[in-house]
Amino acid sequence: MIYLKTDEEIELLRKANLVVAGALAEVAKAIAPGVTTRRLDQIAEEYIRSQGCTPGFKGLYGFPATLCTSVNEVVVHGIPSN
Repeated sequence: MIYLKTDEEIELLRKANLVVAGALAEVAKAIAPGVTTRRLDQIAEEYIRSQGCTPGFKGLYGFPATLCTSVNEVVVHGIPSN
């Protein structure tokens, strides 16, 4: 069954996607050799919270971070670390 979104639901999705895009833009500005995935996670969380939102992954099934990250060509997602 297909559920169509109401205009209000579409507006909420639009606003949420703008927050996600902003968080990714802030993280992208900070990516450089030597920057840890933990630092990138902090940047993402700070931005999301500054927009009055809560990170969606953090705490979900015990996940401890805002981002699910990997380095370079690694495909496995992981918990941000130093």
